[in-house]
Amino acid sequence: MQTIKHTLLNPSFAAFPLSASSTLPLRPPWLRLSLLCLSLFADGVLVIAAHLSSLQLTSLLSIQFTRENQMAMEINLGKLAFDIDFHPSDNLVAAGLITGHLHLYRFSVDSEPVRLLEVNAHSESCRAARFINGGRAVLTGSPDCSILATDVETGATIARLDNAHEAAVNRLINLTESTVASGDDDGCIKVWDTRERSCCNTFDVHEDYISDMTFASDAMKLLATSGDGTLSVCNLRRNKVQVQSEFSEDELLSVVIMKNGRKVVCGSQTGVLLLYSWGCFKDCSDRFVDLSPNSIDTMLKLDEDRIITGSENGIINLVGILPNRILQPIAEHSEYPVECLAFSHDRKFLGSIAHDQMLKLWDLDNILQGSGNSQRNRDGARDSDDDDEMDVDTDSSKFNKGTKTKRKLGNNEHALGSSNDFFADL
Repeated sequence: MQTIKHTLLNPSFAAFPLSASSTLPLRPPWLRLSLLCLSLFADGVLVIAAHLSSLQLTSLLSIQFTRENQMAMEINLGKLAFDIDFHPSDNLVAAGLITGHLHLYRFSVDSEPVRLLEVNAHSESCRAARFINGGRAVLTGSPDCSILATDVETGATIARLDNAHEAAVNRLINLTESTVASGDDDGCIKVWDTRERSCCNTFDVHEDYISDMTFASDAMKLLATSGDGTLSVCNLRRNKVQVQSEFSEDELLSVVIMKNGRKVVCGSQTGVLLLYSWGCFKDCSDRFVDLSPNSIDTMLKLDEDRIITGSENGIINLVGILPNRILQPIAEHSEYPVECLAFSHDRKFLGSIAHDQMLKLWDLDNILQGSGNSQRNRDGARDSDDDDEMDVDTDSSKFNKGTKTKRKLGNNEHALGSSNDFFADL
């Protein structure tokens, strides 16, 4: 008779196999139960749960379904990966490794993934990777302060900027067809114009590392979260920091825009989701604590009402936003923290990496079974008070300064050099 390993769920409950003649033991000294939750699965396993939060209870009731339906293609990267990105129109996925290498794989539903490229991109770890120029090149960033553009077909170096930032490059995102943004460990954000072949915007807004960024294309505003516990909004049209939130209690690690641009959701180190109303970024309007205490290291927007979160306990959850609720755990990557999530170009696959050195490609339709994955009709109109221009105080000097808790992996300091010719060959 099988039992469920407690490490797969939560150490606050244990599992006992019971036969027809088995009796429930009396409370032993090591188990002080204030709440018992008994659930009899089809295989005859009786689970005794203690002190269950709503997340733990959801995991408990869904774990057998999840286990039996999880099927993922696995790629053993051999080393810890920091970032992944999918090609915008082909079945290709790129991974940046702690060794500084860039891996490129081709995958399909009916064959094993094949590695196409292995590029020694950086002297230190490769923290960020993004396809650019319609997928013809991959951009990577590193703690060695460099940004590299690599040709997807040949693996050859297109362009390298050795001193792109004064600190470690921690994040890269695409903005438009001709612009990308990068964020570093000192809280600096730069916007690069591939047509002008130069850095066109620089925002020194945060005091700690840039953990995540997202772009509101209709408003031309770049949103960023930081280890200093703040959310910033940079206006690219006016080339200025429009607003910065007050300091939260812990580091902000991830950010997505929801509800047709009316809400911004940030994931934190303590597992609390902070919800901000568009135009009112000084303080959050709502907090969702059911994912706590596991940090929310990465988030993906599935649709306007649901997000997919990756947490430090290795669980990938489907979460509803307004109403805020955990819909269900949809996958378990491993017992190690989930580092990054990404969708394939056709949204048939969900890619995940964790500290187990594995890249997993999940069949998205399969893991979302039973979660109401069908698209619902939604009213995309904004509220009358959710205008493009935010009625907020843009004076960031009045905000209190937070404590620096910089995440560094052996970074070297580099002087800032000229960056005007970086995109000359793109």
